[in-house]
Amino acid sequence: MIGKALTKVFGSKNERELKKLQPLVNRINELEGSVQSLDDEALAARTVEFKERYAGGETLDDLLPEAFATMREAARRVLGERHYDVQLIGGMILHQGRIAEMKTGEGKTLTSTLAVYLNALSGKGVHVVTVNDYLASRDADWMGQVYRFLGLEVGKIVHAMDDAQRREAYLADVTYGTNNEFGFDYLRDNMKFQIKDFCQRDFNFAIVDEVDSILIDEARTPLIISGPADSSTEMYNVVDKIIKRFNPDEHYTVDEKSRQVSLTEEGVTLGEKLLEVDNLYDPSSIEQLHHLNQALKAHVVFKKDVDYIVKDGQVVIVDEFTGRTMEGRRYSDGLHQALEAKEKVKIERENQTYASITFQNYFRMYDKLAGMTGTADTEAPEFKKIYDLDVVIMPTNMPMIRIDYADVIYKNEKAKYRAIIKEIKEKHKAGQPVLVGTISIDVSEKISNMLKKDGIPHEVLNAKQHEREAEIIANAGQKGKVTIATNMAGRGTDIKLGEGVTDVGGLHILGTSRHESRRIDNQLRGRSGRQGDPGSSRFFLSLEDDLLRIFGSGKISGIMEKLGMEEDEPIEHSMISKAIENAQKKVEGHNFDIRKHLLEYDDVMNKQREVIYQQRREVLSSDTVTEVLEDMKADLIDDVVNEFSQEKLESEDWHWEDFEKRMMEYFHIQPDWSDEDKKDLDVASFRDKITALVDAAYAAQLERNGEEAQRHLERVILLQMVDNHWKDHLLSMDHLKEGIGLRGYGQKNPLNEYKREGFQLFHTMIETVKIQTVSTLMRVRVVQEEDVEKYEEERRRKQEQEVRLNRGAAGDDSKPDKTIKREGDKIGRNSPCPCGSGKKYKKCHGRQLN
Repeated sequence: MIGKALTKVFGSKNERELKKLQPLVNRINELEGSVQSLDDEALAARTVEFKERYAGGETLDDLLPEAFATMREAARRVLGERHYDVQLIGGMILHQGRIAEMKTGEGKTLTSTLAVYLNALSGKGVHVVTVNDYLASRDADWMGQVYRFLGLEVGKIVHAMDDAQRREAYLADVTYGTNNEFGFDYLRDNMKFQIKDFCQRDFNFAIVDEVDSILIDEARTPLIISGPADSSTEMYNVVDKIIKRFNPDEHYTVDEKSRQVSLTEEGVTLGEKLLEVDNLYDPSSIEQLHHLNQALKAHVVFKKDVDYIVKDGQVVIVDEFTGRTMEGRRYSDGLHQALEAKEKVKIERENQTYASITFQNYFRMYDKLAGMTGTADTEAPEFKKIYDLDVVIMPTNMPMIRIDYADVIYKNEKAKYRAIIKEIKEKHKAGQPVLVGTISIDVSEKISNMLKKDGIPHEVLNAKQHEREAEIIANAGQKGKVTIATNMAGRGTDIKLGEGVTDVGGLHILGTSRHESRRIDNQLRGRSGRQGDPGSSRFFLSLEDDLLRIFGSGKISGIMEKLGMEEDEPIEHSMISKAIENAQKKVEGHNFDIRKHLLEYDDVMNKQREVIYQQRREVLSSDTVTEVLEDMKADLIDDVVNEFSQEKLESEDWHWEDFEKRMMEYFHIQPDWSDEDKKDLDVASFRDKITALVDAAYAAQLERNGEEAQRHLERVILLQMVDNHWKDHLLSMDHLKEGIGLRGYGQKNPLNEYKREGFQLFHTMIETVKIQTVSTLMRVRVVQEEDVEKYEEERRRKQEQEVRLNRGAAGDDSKPDKTIKREGDKIGRNSPCPCGSGKKYKKCHGRQLN
């Protein structure tokens, strides 16, 4: 009560934030007349002036009013679109590194140009991140016209580009691309062997369009670059053939909330019998258990045309939030292979991780981050906690007049679908366009088939038709049009109303069920009622919907039973809406826990990743790595000294035999020390003696291989060792994470255990890199070209000799040539014959020489 009273007096925090920016809006409007009086050349020349002033010490905040006024006028001349005052405020929010929540149709794309232009004046580059390649290309071409008019360079990053094209795009003042492309380019850069091959530069400022989709929805899946592991795929087929023998409840249980399957005791017994193992939980059988669990998950939890589709003989993941296919992305831990076995398509080999990062940790590398979306407020606490981003809700340019009807709920799905078709037919007959939102491909095709029977023309937009996405969505506002879309497919494209549509009520949104997240439902609703247009929305639910069945309480079904409601009779009540909202909040909390859990574990990896990537860049950027190697050698010498010097023992009694083995392992040196050399040593003299030995051996290497060649080898071998062991370390960390949850049963915090053991693994990896780098550099020999030719000739000659000897042993009468005669002279006539007969050479093949 007190809070509400204070809000009335002082205004909400959001209102106060908007009020603070009003004086700047007034200043920009005051400048409009003077800017309009400039000709095109003079207007474009302002960019050069702003850059010079920035270089001279003015800040971007100082330049903001003039820069915004310049961009507004440029957009008016080039695009015929002038920024509204609310868009000026949106541009300021973005420049401040915050999230601007703007309703659909309020012009987010145009709003972003203000902050992009201002920040591009620094010369450090601005990234504009979109949800797909189509939008990246569209916005780069569309808004690029204004940036180029003002003298800025614009680049775009799309899937089928080579490194040279990417490098050029990243060097532009403004770069458009998808979150996946930016993230994978970062990982790929940190696997390269020359700094000149890097595509990206430093991370300055990024504006994320549809920020909730990218930083919240997709943050549950890390970016992974992987390559094929050395494991066979046959086990997936073996397990898939037996999976039909497992029955629900008897052999396994399903937790639909967490989407997990657990074997019962009977299931374990059956698995042991069918896979012919004594104990599935024995370490030697862990692979069979893993395959069995993944096969069960593939058959029981993952549904075709919901979670994935089969296209061109491949299992393709469907994004649960957008309904789009995710070409090239694969489920990890063998789940994708289990799905391939289930669908009887070619099973690709399992992959091993070479590099990975979460979106959270990727985007936190930017000096400044901002975002735009129509729906961010429900996730505001997560944006603040994970990214330190505040959400500011923008007022609409025109009042919102869309009518949002209460949800209607039916006893079962059949009744719900009958009601949905009835409503579509009524709206279609009245000429009102309808956008039907579904949560899966399966549902969209089911409704499409029902409409076909009734002869209602319609378009279907899901993962199978995404090539025509923009065209289908752009036409969805025409009179009488019926469009079925999975979730937010088509997001980023405005639905503009056709002629006469405002007279029949505007665009009607029909939700076929509630999504797990309120935000996704709000996105669907937000497709209607843009820029003061009329519109309406209604969601249809049934007690059999997953959301209500899994997360809802039994109160609703109890009320319907008591009221004795008929199958086709819906119920509308505020209590139902509240129950649904509570169910959604439960799921949102559950999903946030998943993302937080993923981030907590990736934060451990992130610290290690930063160390490795920074070291790699330093190596690649420096002219020589000699200093790094000198430190490595000094560390290894210290290790040897600490291991074998014992102050309580006379030096001649130290473990000299083991010492010699260690010196051979670390430095490829066999110390030729006399008994006298081993006497009267202390720690310091022992270290000096080893150091002199190692330095002399390395100096000999430099002379033997030539300094230029050895310095090149130092860089190459160091990088190869780091990369190979980092890759193995990632695999070890994956295995550690898989089993660490069991530590909870021992009253230990799994995350703390993961941190502790992860640090130990990392430390071990660093030590291994040192040992193998130094050891390899002490052994490696540079072979001259003529030596290679001699070696190849010798190898070829020996192969020919072997062929001829084998041919003779097999009774081949072909005449031996002189090569064997010369070789025979070297063998010796009384030696055992090389053909393996056991006879002396003169009694066997030697007879052919007479």
